[in-house]
Amino acid sequence: MMRKNQGFSLVEIMVVIAIIGILATMILPNVLGSQEQANQQKVTADLVSLENALAQYHLDNGMFPTTEQGLEALVERPNVDPQPRNYRSGGYIQRLPQDPYGNDYMLLNPGEYDDVDIFSPGPDQQPGTDDDFGNWMIGQENESN
Repeated sequence: MMRKNQGFSLVEIMVVIAIIGILATMILPNVLGSQEQANQQKVTADLVSLENALAQYHLDNGMFPTTEQGLEALVERPNVDPQPRNYRSGGYIQRLPQDPYGNDYMLLNPGEYDDVDIFSPGPDQQPGTDDDFGNWMIGQENESN
C-alpha cells in the first residue's frame, strides 16, 4: 500500500499568506493610531499635573523654578539660586513622570509660549523639533480633531 503525503500545496500556502497580509494592512493602522493617541493622552495628563504643581510652587514662592533648576525643583528644594522662600516640606510632587518615549519632561523659564513652558521632546528625543508636545498645545489637539 502506498501512503498519500498529507500537506499543503505551494498555492494553498501562498493564498494563506496573501490573506494574512491583507488583514494586517487593514488592522495595523488602527492599532498604531490607537497607540499614538494613548501616548498623546498620557503626555497631556502629565503636563496638566506638572502645570498644577508649578502653579502651587508659584503661589508659595512668588516665582517659578528657573530653567537651570528644572522640574526637579518640584520634587526637592533647589540648591541653585534663586532659592524659593516658602518651599513646601515634601515638595510639590512625589516624583517626576517620564513621557511615553522614555524622556524626561523639560522646563523652559521664561517660556517661548507662556510664562513657563513644559514639554516632551517627543519620539525623536530631541528638543526643539516638530514632534515636541508642550503645555502650550493642550486643548489644540481637540480643536484639530
